[in-house]
Amino acid sequence: MTEPVQCERTEGLVIKTTGQLYFVMQKNGAIRECILKGIFRIRGHKATNPVIVGDNVDFEFMGDNKTGTITRIHERKNYIIRKATNLSKLTHIIAANIDRAYLIVTLAQPRTSTGFIDRFLVTAEAYHIPATIVFNKTDIYREEQLQHLANLCALYEKIGYPCICTSAHTGDNIPELRKMMEGKVNLFSGHSGVGKSAIINALEPSLKIKTGQISDYHLKGKHTTTFAEMHPLPGGGFIIDTPGIKEFGLIDFRKNDLTHFFPEFFNLLNECKFYNCTHINEPECAVKKALDEGRVSLSRYQNYLNIFYGRDVEEKEWDLR
Repeated sequence: MTEPVQCERTEGLVIKTTGQLYFVMQKNGAIRECILKGIFRIRGHKATNPVIVGDNVDFEFMGDNKTGTITRIHERKNYIIRKATNLSKLTHIIAANIDRAYLIVTLAQPRTSTGFIDRFLVTAEAYHIPATIVFNKTDIYREEQLQHLANLCALYEKIGYPCICTSAHTGDNIPELRKMMEGKVNLFSGHSGVGKSAIINALEPSLKIKTGQISDYHLKGKHTTTFAEMHPLPGGGFIIDTPGIKEFGLIDFRKNDLTHFFPEFFNLLNECKFYNCTHINEPECAVKKALDEGRVSLSRYQNYLNIFYGRDVEEKEWDLR
């Protein structure tokens, strides 16, 4: 009689997804293609992608069968999520189990708006992910853009978000960025064309990530990364490279909780007359007082109002400060 084929069970880390196929890295470094068994749901969300890069999963395979089957997703310590589209009720989960998110932004070719920056930071705060802002392409900035860059760095660092200014082209501050990322799971996000892939290649040239061009007409980036993918770093840790996104639609925020995700507002909440102050129409509001005195940024307050009232960032706002 032919002996029955043994089913092997093991666990691994999802490092890439391509639609219905998942690439899982085992503890020994071997990578196996897997499919998904059954339907998985994220509690409270209808997600377009139930298994994501950064997930720790259990999977099984039969004998020499090259394709495994994912049977369990381990509990996530965090994940970052956004609307699939403005009009959709579905969500798109970008990645899971992140130690730090790096938002790659540029002041030119293309320009990243503070509205986009603040929406990303709010989402990172809501899902308990520390965030750093990387201002890239500093080698092409004119004098007035360099001054604007200095002002933005001062603004966000005062709030508590580390900023680093880089040029993937010249290598400025790339070694410092590499040191910050060692031993951690690092997510890169931002608009298409801001240089995410170019920075990754500067950090680890052996990866040879495909880079794109900037549209001459719109001065906006063209998509090069199609699916999120996790790359190991030589000094330990990983980079998660994500597709460029035009907008960052926020998910199911209660309006009264929004102030918790603006650290400089939250720090003043106890000084407001009302414990549930929305910082809009209430009397004796500490945030509005700080705004009048220049201790709170007008751009941050305006972006807070846009989020509070559900005004989504449109593509035309890319080029606004």
